[in-house]
Amino acid sequence: MRPLSKKPNLRLETTATKPSQTEIRLAGSGGQGLITAGIILAEAAILDGKNVIQSQSYGPEARGGASRAEIIIADGPIFFPKATWLDIMLAMSQKASDEYVFDLKNGGTLIVDSTYVSQIPTSNALVIPISARTRQHFGREIFSNIVALGVLCEATGIVSPKALLAAIGRRVPRETEKINIEAFNFGRKLAEKFHQKQGESKHDTVAADS
Repeated sequence: MRPLSKKPNLRLETTATKPSQTEIRLAGSGGQGLITAGIILAEAAILDGKNVIQSQSYGPEARGGASRAEIIIADGPIFFPKATWLDIMLAMSQKASDEYVFDLKNGGTLIVDSTYVSQIPTSNALVIPISARTRQHFGREIFSNIVALGVLCEATGIVSPKALLAAIGRRVPRETEKINIEAFNFGRKLAEKFHQKQGESKHDTVAADS
């Protein structure tokens, strides 16, 4: 992994906080639940009163093939249905990171699951072992997509936590609603923890150089 030399001041650097249109891509491998995550994120944005377009693509393999979900969120009309110039990107596989990072705007927010992404394409990224931490906390990785939504929500503020919790409740089986809510809140805490940790790492680097 390349060393992080710059703290990703996500709230300031992402263009997602600007009114108008925000383009988001969640990318990884089949079986990681990113299509479901994209649908939940889109529904949350609708609950927040936004205009939304959501699309997805995936390979023929049930697991291990490429998978991505795209969400466009806007205050006004959306004139093109595909995300082409990304404000926010979540990469949960090395292939996704390598293939799509160049679609990210300058100053956009990159969130990387370092469980499966070892070569980080930029120092300006929020790097969290999302899947590994999910497995440690819940005993399996099946909730990684919801944990990732918690990370994304906390890091970018693109949708409200209230709307995301409501969308999760609508989309997951009732018997798993409680644990999915726990997964979402766990992701928010991870984002806060690792954002702070990477900020301290940057401070240590600056102090050593001065």
